[in-house]
Amino acid sequence: MATQEISVPDIGDFKDVAVIEILVKPGDPVQAEQSLITVESDKATMEIPSPSAGVVRELRVKTGDKVSKGSPILMLEAAAAGSAQPKKATEPAPAQPAAAPSPAPAKPPAAAPVVPLTRPDPVSREPARAAGPVAHASPSVRKFARELGVDLGRVKGSGAKGRITQADVQEFVKGVMREVPTAPAGAARTGLVLELPDWPQVDFAKFGPVETKPLSRIRKLSGAFLHRNWVSIPHVTQHDEADITELEAFRKENAQVAEKGGFKLTMLAFLVKAAVNALKEFPEFNASLDKTGDNLIVKKYYHIGVAVDTPDGLLVPVIRDADRKGVFDLAKELAEISKAAREKKLKPDAMRGGTFSISSLGGIGGTAFTPIINAPEVAILGVARSQMRPVFRDGAFVPRLMLPLSLAYDHRVIDGAAGARFTTYLASVLSDIRRTLL
Repeated sequence: MATQEISVPDIGDFKDVAVIEILVKPGDPVQAEQSLITVESDKATMEIPSPSAGVVRELRVKTGDKVSKGSPILMLEAAAAGSAQPKKATEPAPAQPAAAPSPAPAKPPAAAPVVPLTRPDPVSREPARAAGPVAHASPSVRKFARELGVDLGRVKGSGAKGRITQADVQEFVKGVMREVPTAPAGAARTGLVLELPDWPQVDFAKFGPVETKPLSRIRKLSGAFLHRNWVSIPHVTQHDEADITELEAFRKENAQVAEKGGFKLTMLAFLVKAAVNALKEFPEFNASLDKTGDNLIVKKYYHIGVAVDTPDGLLVPVIRDADRKGVFDLAKELAEISKAAREKKLKPDAMRGGTFSISSLGGIGGTAFTPIINAPEVAILGVARSQMRPVFRDGAFVPRLMLPLSLAYDHRVIDGAAGARFTTYLASVLSDIRRTLL
């Protein structure tokens, strides 16, 4: 039988994407359109399907490899003509007319027993079988399972045709947690098991008209990371405000200069510059915990992530070496990366390597909020809309433009006193235009 090389098809603008999961092994029969590998870029996770049916003879990739269009995946031996398709083996045979009893017909030669598309019970702690049907799940569910350390081969799918949903993975984890034995008295506890009630299942249509709208791919991918960060990091939020009256006047005076260069001089550029000054003064905010959680890695570079609101969800591209750039350079780069994010043209490395993030809602509104820390960073600055308010100075109330600041930080690394000192220092930098431009 003929053997053909299966390669990566056209996957758009993605190049050198990482292979994060191999879904078949040599000897496995595959169907046309059955997923072979899962690849992941900074912006998406996708499964690469087989263009035809056959049997896997040799793998040409391994987990961690970088692939692009045309990269070889595996060698596939074409299915024999007229051979039975594995997924159709479970279809019942056509009904036969009634007939007189006769000796039992001989079984088809070399027919293997049909393996139903089922998996061990979700709470089973037995190892996954070495052979059997591949777990069917979307890329986002596979990624969610990997982050939780769940073997999808042990999860029973409740979706269409046995497909595994995110709720199935969550239920599996809860089942395993219920089985964790209680530590003996005096034994060290390394974690806390929470007994949570099941998520409510509600038929919302009973109460009125509804519309089902699928989440965008970006929201599906970012949702798991946001949930992980919120649950894993003990957030504390320090609220403060900065008097930016003089800074705003300076910005307006120089706005026309920036416009001649083809970009806008926004307050966010000054915030990035001021944040770098504060990070230099308080280096523990420009750091990350190592894998053991016992050591703090303090970074000597300043790559500032800036949250960008796009039609498909939130993206956080990074401005690298912000300490080496002036306010006009930062404003121009902010305009460029924001446009690239909204047009889905961010380069693969554009959202990596951040040391501190800023989420600005000043153009929309609000007075304060708690931004979620972007792990492995240890802090993030949230900025709401500035307001003109009466401030008591030199024995009288005077109108001043006040900017609300919300600093969320990892309490394992930063205590409340340090958080208050950081926002106080940042406010003083923003209040004095000379310190901002240093």
